[in-house]
Amino acid sequence: MKFGTMTRAATLAASLAACATAQANDDARVVGEMDVAYQAAVEKGDWQAMERILHPGFVLVLGNGLVHTREEVVGSSKRGVITYRRQSIVPGTQEVRLYGRDTATVTALLHLTGKRNDNGASFDFKLWYTDTYVRTADGWRYAFGQAGTPQPEKPAAS
Repeated sequence: MKFGTMTRAATLAASLAACATAQANDDARVVGEMDVAYQAAVEKGDWQAMERILHPGFVLVLGNGLVHTREEVVGSSKRGVITYRRQSIVPGTQEVRLYGRDTATVTALLHLTGKRNDNGASFDFKLWYTDTYVRTADGWRYAFGQAGTPQPEKPAAS
């Protein structure tokens, strides 16, 4: 192989790697923003936005083992079962990870405050969660959520 051909091949390889990195960075940004938008939609009771973001096969598993489908989550929002004063990511805790071209996870600490309208119980807690997003023909969609248990107000001393 001639030197010029090797140089062009190396340049092409570097360009392709840069494009792949740029695409991955863009995907991570899009997924991170989508996750923030989903939390905001839940907080506002915007079930239409929730429907747009959620994958048709969406499943949420809570820290106590309860499993909720897309229909249950959206239906709960439509019925106003919970009024959220806050459902937002604690700044600096969101981490987006990409696995291949079509799968991403978001891990963050979520702060929730509000009231259950069925029994009047108020709540204020933080929990860690991991959300899984998949790329579909319609773009990224939130397919699976795993919510941890509420965190103690002050972590135990180690």
